[in-house]
Amino acid sequence: MSSTLPAPERVAERAKEIMSAIEADPEFSAFTAAALKYDEAWTCFTGFPVIANWDLDADKRPLLTEGLRALSLKAAVYEMGGQDEDMTEIPVAVPVDEMMHAMIAQPQLLDRIAKRVGVSVIHQTDKEHHDYNAGDFTHTAYVAAWGEPNERYWVGHPEAQRRLNILDAKYEAAGFRRSGKAHSIDFAAA
Repeated sequence: MSSTLPAPERVAERAKEIMSAIEADPEFSAFTAAALKYDEAWTCFTGFPVIANWDLDADKRPLLTEGLRALSLKAAVYEMGGQDEDMTEIPVAVPVDEMMHAMIAQPQLLDRIAKRVGVSVIHQTDKEHHDYNAGDFTHTAYVAAWGEPNERYWVGHPEAQRRLNILDAKYEAAGFRRSGKAHSIDFAAA
């Protein structure tokens, strides 16, 4: 991380303001409905399944809150850090990152809300960091804004990697290779 990151306490204060403004926007309900409806496309093998006993119906609403918090933190960093896109990609836990993908898959709604709120939503897959850990910049800013993050969703990097290794072995046993990026199912023979 750059040494020019703004102070986490300042980021936290601004992130809370951003999130409140997003939630107060007249299209927030439509945005929420659209992001949660994205569940038909949630097929990632390495994001949400890191959550123990993952259940889409039970977990999607709390994850929406966590995704909004992460996007708000990132928007605050972007605004306060000189609009540096690289700096803005602060570490985020993989399940929360996956929810952010569902949210940014609503580009028109999110763009209109962001413009009305006066923020930029920054999320670039090739620059994102999944090396979130308790005590890092993201965690410190999150705690200052909202208290301790829910560990069910904010899984630290070493534990997430351990869980991904377990999942990968189970996927392999079911015929899915490379964490679901390939499989050996011959549909003609089925």
